[in-house]
Amino acid sequence: MVTSLLPSTQRVLLRRLAVEQSENRVPSLIAGLLRDGETIWVDSRGQVNGAPASTDTQYRVGSITKTFVGVLVMRLRDEGRLDLTDKLDEHLPGTALGNRSIGEILSQCSGLTAEPAGQWWERTPGGSADELLATIDDSAIRPTPRHQFHYSNVGFGILGELVARLRGAPWHEVMEREILQPLGMRRTTLSPVAPHAEGLAVHPWADVVLPEPAEDAGAMAPAGQLWSTFDDMARWARFVLGDTGEVLHPDTVAEMRVPGSVDDGPEWRSGYGLGLQLIRHNGRRLAGHSGSMPGFLASVWTDPAENEAVIFMANTTAGVTGALGTDLLDALAEHEPRIPEPWIPRPDVDMGLLELTGEWYWGPSPHVLRVLSNGLLDLRLGHGRKGRASRFRPNGDGTWTGLDGYYAGEILRIGRDADGKPNHLNLNTFILTRTPYAANAPVPGGVAGWRPAGS
Repeated sequence: MVTSLLPSTQRVLLRRLAVEQSENRVPSLIAGLLRDGETIWVDSRGQVNGAPASTDTQYRVGSITKTFVGVLVMRLRDEGRLDLTDKLDEHLPGTALGNRSIGEILSQCSGLTAEPAGQWWERTPGGSADELLATIDDSAIRPTPRHQFHYSNVGFGILGELVARLRGAPWHEVMEREILQPLGMRRTTLSPVAPHAEGLAVHPWADVVLPEPAEDAGAMAPAGQLWSTFDDMARWARFVLGDTGEVLHPDTVAEMRVPGSVDDGPEWRSGYGLGLQLIRHNGRRLAGHSGSMPGFLASVWTDPAENEAVIFMANTTAGVTGALGTDLLDALAEHEPRIPEPWIPRPDVDMGLLELTGEWYWGPSPHVLRVLSNGLLDLRLGHGRKGRASRFRPNGDGTWTGLDGYYAGEILRIGRDADGKPNHLNLNTFILTRTPYAANAPVPGGVAGWRPAGS
């Protein structure tokens, strides 16, 4: 097994994996961690066909399939073949969902029913796309607000057919050509290819198992049919982290990780981007997807901020706790935290930017502007306070564009006095000055001057 961790860390991780498999009676379970694009630990418990699972053993990955469909849709968007604001009727006419946008379907807020009409689709042979689309009538639309999160397997069946119509080939053939082959994911398939685990259900009150069916889901296959291995899922985790090859621009994948809807509660901890599930955990913002099909459970979660990922795959219908993945990430952070690289002064800093650094005031509120090592500007509240913060990249004409936070996409202009010295910042009409409400800067409404209260 691949590892580059301390023996003590390996033991902590192995114990967490072993407890999960033993106490929850999971026939086989494989899990691992990635850091900086490398698999740093992977291990398994239980057996598949009389032997431990390997990183080449296939498991059904369920709804992780949706992330591949999301990428196929975003490729069409980036090529100009569709827009996320397009109504479904513009591409697949004739359903009661026709007035909903592709973006709403992709981010799980279209209001479409969670499951298709008819029998339990995960355990029965699926029908054609035309048959699926014919069932999308008024009864398939749920009375939820258009912006509210409502998970829908059916929506991704529809998106799979959307891809097929626009590409002129079945969605899984498009996926093979446009994603799997370029990324070298040779063991991700629509049907199982040996070596693979058998899907099992474990009796709740006895140590016996029941084989689960693995039918072809037909038009619903884009919602959860794929089989894959740990090694292939590790490659997919690197993709979600931004190592996208020629499949998608990393900026598009970053866009997919932005929340489009949230599963609301006292404070939201989970939501959905564009084909990616999102969760918050202990200050982490994780993107990926869980997967569940009869006989199988799987998850791939990535942390772009830390460039880390966790994967697990099991052949059981129920039993693996949702905390396994985050517990493994927590153990990594506790027992083998990152050691920061030594700070070294940069030889290529634009010295002309130094006059912009330091304190600026939005009204009476202090902000601090500093130059980052990559040449970006960083503006945030001063004195350690939390609030609006953004980084800015230069546009080459003296202006700067916000990259993130409240000012993402907004323009920062540098105002100067008659001597050319910066005396104010114009941030999308807000004026920041070197002193609170400086009288020598163009503050809208004018500045009458500071004075004692009551005078």
